[in-house]
Amino acid sequence: MDDIILKRLVLGPLGTNCYIVADPATREACIIDPSGSPDVIKKYLRENELRLQFIINTHGHGDHIAVNDRFDVPVYIHRLDADFLTDTDLNLSKSFMGGVQSPKAGRLLEEGDVIRLGRLELGIVHTPGHTPGSISVRVGGIVFTGDALFAGSIGRTDFAYGDTQLLMDSIASKLFTLDDDVVIYPGHGGSSTIGKEKRTNPFFI
Repeated sequence: MDDIILKRLVLGPLGTNCYIVADPATREACIIDPSGSPDVIKKYLRENELRLQFIINTHGHGDHIAVNDRFDVPVYIHRLDADFLTDTDLNLSKSFMGGVQSPKAGRLLEEGDVIRLGRLELGIVHTPGHTPGSISVRVGGIVFTGDALFAGSIGRTDFAYGDTQLLMDSIASKLFTLDDDVVIYPGHGGSSTIGKEKRTNPFFI
């Protein structure tokens, strides 16, 4: 993928995927879900001469927003998950991460928003069910699915605000309508493709 810089880092106590996305021409970069080890993230940015512009949180759980506060850039999150950033009960961090509190959102995202990153366009797809404000982020032929769709699984919905049917509907109507060769990069675990998940994901066959 010569038209995009993409780095996956598996960080934090739950092995959460943190992605660094950048435009190779302008060197402008964003972090999707900074989940831990800020020094590791900063080292990659520095060694690759990338200029961090903003953070995108696919949703507001503590393992996805864990080190938002270690970067002096705006935080982008869907409007319906904005309160998760500062509420340790909502973001589930009180009991296992010592209480994660992020800076407040610098931008509230909505379905259909397009964020420019150098020459790249990041499209926001609202995929609720895991949390009310869960989003996926489309960049060309790839999509970052957060904790909505995994390789061979889907996100948990056993929280007070989870909704299994809503999540299934989100995946079916927002993700499975993408081309089969679109690569998914989820919040945990390895990558897959839309086509493979349509054919083999046990929640849909």
